[in-house]
Amino acid sequence: MNKMQLIEKIQQKKSFLCIGLDTDIQKIPKHLQTTQHAVFEFNKAIIDATKDFCVSYKINTAFYESQGLKGWEAMEQTLQYISSEHFTIADAKRGDIGNTSAQYAKTFFETLPFDAVTVAPYMGEDSVKPFLEYTNKTTILLGLTSNKSANDFELQKIGNNFLYEKVLQTAISWGTENNLMFVIGATQASELANIRKIIPNHFLLVPGVGAQGGSLQEVSKYGMNKEVGLLVNVSRSIIFASDGENFAEEAAKVARQYQIEMSNYLEEYL
Repeated sequence: MNKMQLIEKIQQKKSFLCIGLDTDIQKIPKHLQTTQHAVFEFNKAIIDATKDFCVSYKINTAFYESQGLKGWEAMEQTLQYISSEHFTIADAKRGDIGNTSAQYAKTFFETLPFDAVTVAPYMGEDSVKPFLEYTNKTTILLGLTSNKSANDFELQKIGNNFLYEKVLQTAISWGTENNLMFVIGATQASELANIRKIIPNHFLLVPGVGAQGGSLQEVSKYGMNKEVGLLVNVSRSIIFASDGENFAEEAAKVARQYQIEMSNYLEEYL
């Protein structure tokens, strides 16, 4: 799915919700934990229950890679199960020297045919370019993250600018508005107006709403552009809304609530 197709889905569903499948096997309902394909069965139920309310699913690869071969198989099964009507993101945060990045790009764009992958920009352009060479795929660059330690580097000044501003200003020349997105944490909503001055037309992947305390209203008000330009990711507060046998139904209720709120903001701010 490319940028224009994503925009069409957002308009059709009146939603810019991305659901994070950060599936921690220790947190899924107990009645599933002993089944042979526990992670996939959990994900399958979540997807079935929430697919009408979101436009994207983000798989945090760490929760799968930590389980070895079995986890990798669950990730493959989950990706295959997600409809082509949804924008799929590998939250892998890769980034290395060029030939290594080329293999990472092959992993997440060919072997596992995700629509997008998250990438760390620290090593510079040649570590990102192999991802951007893929047609109709999206590279999502870490910009300003929602973790507390973002202050260690991202919010340090280089001359008159924060480091994260330098990253955005430099990286926009590496790709285009069609193949490059940026991660901007919802807990950094106070910076969104400034960020939109630097990257007015790029899509933003915004984690941190929900369990991390970010404000969907603030993100929508300051981050939305004429094409919406937002994918707001919510993970734990949806997929772990209940730890009982009704977990999928409760996840659907929460996802629906987010979709309704997003629909209101789409009308208000566009």
